[in-house]
Amino acid sequence: MKKASIFMIIGPLLLIGLYFFPLWNIILGAPQYPEPLGMNIHIDGIRDMNEFDLKNIDGLNHYIGMRTLPKPEDMWEFSTFPIVIGGMVALGVLIGLLGYFGKLSYKWFAGWFILMSILGVLGMYDFNAWMVDYGTNLDPHAIMKLANPDGTPMTYKPPLLGHAKMLNFDVTSLPETGAWLMFLGMMLTLLAFYLGWKNRNSTTQ
Repeated sequence: MKKASIFMIIGPLLLIGLYFFPLWNIILGAPQYPEPLGMNIHIDGIRDMNEFDLKNIDGLNHYIGMRTLPKPEDMWEFSTFPIVIGGMVALGVLIGLLGYFGKLSYKWFAGWFILMSILGVLGMYDFNAWMVDYGTNLDPHAIMKLANPDGTPMTYKPPLLGHAKMLNFDVTSLPETGAWLMFLGMMLTLLAFYLGWKNRNSTTQ
């Protein structure tokens, strides 16, 4: 149980990487841009991939009626997510410590994993909902009003994951370092649960 508890302590600590590394990355490439434009999605805001990228993206979006990219103060998520992540780190470490000293069952490790998974799914849903609104709720007075072949207004929702073609831009959306650290941390807590379950009849439990 002690070995399992150590993994349970290390796993949530990896989530601290979300405060330093981006969670997601969206890249826009086009022939007129030798260096692709990109934005890094952090838990507390959206930042340039390269200098002036956000400014250039907002300039392009203006022509097709998309809103400017939100500042941290424009979205409640950017102030809430850091608190939620901090709470999950503290909770996970506490569970690991209590498990190490034999105060909690290994089943609590699975509880943390399930709770973190639910929060992750809700976060992805919220992120996708924001992109839908951002790419479809366009200014009716935009300079360029483009339509699909069937006559419906064209939308510009970036893909949640993967690649999409929008006008002459190739848009790629992929998880970044922070997301991979979170995934690794969650896998360690799942390993901790497995080790605890495997050794559930040992005298160290």
